Amino acid sequence: MKPVNLLTITAVMATTLLSGCAKSSPSSHISYPQAPQDGTTDTYFDLKVSDNYRPLENDTAAATTAWVEAENKVTRTYLDAIPFRDKMAERLTELNNYVKRGLPGRMSDGKYYFFENDGLKNQSVLYRSSTPEGTDREVFLDPNTLSDDGTVALNGVYQSKDGKYTAYTISRSGSDWNEIYLMDSATKELLPDHIEWAKFSGAAWDAASEGFYYSAYPRPEAGKEYSNANENHLVMYHRIGTPQSDDTVIFSDPANPLHFHSADITETQPELFVTVSGQGVGNALLLRRGDKWVTVSPDQEYIVYPIDVIDGKIYLYTSFGAPKNRLMVADINNPGRENWKELVPEGDGVLTGASFSGDRLFLSWEKDAAQRVTIHSMDGKKTADLDLPGYGTVGLSVDRKHPEDVFYAFTSFTSPSSIYRYDHKTGKSTLMYETKVEDVDFDDYVTEQVFYPSADGTKIPMFLTYKKGLKRDGSNPVYLYGYGGFNVSLTPGFSANRMLLLEEGVIYAQANLRGGSEYGEEWHQAGTKMNKLNVFNDFIAAAEYLVKEGWTSPEHLTIEGGSNGGLLVGATVNMRPDLFKVAFPRVGVMDMMRYHLFTIGWNWAPDYGTSADSPEMASYLLGYSPLHNIKNDGTPYPAIMVTTADHDDRVVPAHSFKYAAALQAADTGDAPKLIRIDSKAGHGAGKPISKVIDEYADIYSFMFHNLGKEYR
Repeated sequence: MKPVNLLTITAVMATTLLSGCAKSSPSSHISYPQAPQDGTTDTYFDLKVSDNYRPLENDTAAATTAWVEAENKVTRTYLDAIPFRDKMAERLTELNNYVKRGLPGRMSDGKYYFFENDGLKNQSVLYRSSTPEGTDREVFLDPNTLSDDGTVALNGVYQSKDGKYTAYTISRSGSDWNEIYLMDSATKELLPDHIEWAKFSGAAWDAASEGFYYSAYPRPEAGKEYSNANENHLVMYHRIGTPQSDDTVIFSDPANPLHFHSADITETQPELFVTVSGQGVGNALLLRRGDKWVTVSPDQEYIVYPIDVIDGKIYLYTSFGAPKNRLMVADINNPGRENWKELVPEGDGVLTGASFSGDRLFLSWEKDAAQRVTIHSMDGKKTADLDLPGYGTVGLSVDRKHPEDVFYAFTSFTSPSSIYRYDHKTGKSTLMYETKVEDVDFDDYVTEQVFYPSADGTKIPMFLTYKKGLKRDGSNPVYLYGYGGFNVSLTPGFSANRMLLLEEGVIYAQANLRGGSEYGEEWHQAGTKMNKLNVFNDFIAAAEYLVKEGWTSPEHLTIEGGSNGGLLVGATVNMRPDLFKVAFPRVGVMDMMRYHLFTIGWNWAPDYGTSADSPEMASYLLGYSPLHNIKNDGTPYPAIMVTTADHDDRVVPAHSFKYAAALQAADTGDAPKLIRIDSKAGHGAGKPISKVIDEYADIYSFMFHNLGKEYR
């Protein structure tokens, strides 16, 4: 959800496949477990809404755990009976077995740090070296040693200003809860400092390197750590060598318990910034001067983040007065919004990021869902473009104190991330590290961008990636992916797992729906609250376009989306069950009437609205809520496999539990309606590669089997 700081076969072959898999026959032969029910009915203004599967919200209850066990047994029996499931897993393992290297970055100790995975390690290893190429690298921290099964993920590394200490954050089993540990940078010795119950937090070191700021919640109720609502986010200060119980509250706001508070200290200045977010489309920004808090930006209606403080000037990235974002400058002694001055105006593309390298500014832009980078002088004037090879996504690593260190990574649908070094003096880029995937010829594939009309005539961009020579005869299998929300933009990127689809003749389609940030805040707002139906119509129109243009047909069309994208899939299946053959609503927000009552669900209200807002909002949400709009009149639904996980405290599994139970109880035809519930996993981030391969083997085999397609 929203962050704080992705060949047809003959009828004879299809018949043979199905008759050879008795255990994975249509759902008329599947005996689904009986879910616990209690007949609950809620009243929202004048609306009475049944919530019969309310007991499934209690994820620790004996009845729920028994149901989960029974559902997983049904799903496992079905999937394990697909004859090519294990072969797919073998191929996915081969495709993922390549060296993946991250961007190098120089830290305070003068060393370069980078992540690398030599193939199939569950988690990437953090290395350091005296050179950006890693010629004399050593292992700095290997998260694979933190657990036996790879379910502990390293998700942040923060070095003190003097380089002496390194704080790092971990998450366990995919949870959003973070723990913070401290190391001696030189010796790599683990210090006794240990922080628990941090969330959406890094470690912002003070100027003296004596301690750091972090964000945490009060200790949650035992047994409800992954489901109860999170309230009263605190900014804390931890001094090295002291217990967490001695940590000091630096910033809190008891009057607004549903706000996020995040601390930030710029690279070269001692001033502490705190961003306040959670109940708007942007964030407020405060600056601590001495013992006083000064307001830089007062409300959450606009995005505003400090890039750096240089010579008494605060450089700000903001959407204030610019739906596609711009750069502003403020005097640190008089930083109120009314005194800001424009440095780089809003452009034709969306400004997505800014960073300093010496006396140069590197700006990241997005145009039609593809990224580009421009270089500017300190006065904001453009001096150069970064030369990129095509549609893709760019990652930047720059250092204001070391302008010679400019590295970037480029990736696209058909090129894994490779690393380049940029030379300020020549304006040229040099390939530092080329990622190679064995047994894949990327020249066999092509990506094109199309624009199609939605229901109201709005033009929506979509990327199509497929094998060269493909014919538009309506018989091609298509895997259509979308998200459409929370200012999240879907840009081109490489997936080793997706290569299995492409080499089997499947078209991968990625639609850039309203609700994202592809065209700025207006595009985002066009897919929120009472405009949310635009997002579903955009996705349906993508499928209709693919059929109309001969790329595929409904009998060959699969849709997938996760989180807000799971909501997207659930809603569009209810609206147009005839348009799709297979659907994967993954870790989705499926109960729109109660989503705001769990963990950080209240944070999504700026995008969705809530059932408590007004009769009109409650009615609108009820009108598309996936759980509440499942047809029960014999209308055939596509084959559906819901996915969730036991440690998902972003979108709690109760959403998927209740939706799957209702789906299985409804009369929606014979196609299977399964739920796959992962263990020791969360919303997706940090999932070990072994679990990723296992999950995609299940997803792709379910897809192929229900398309009647053989895996070659």
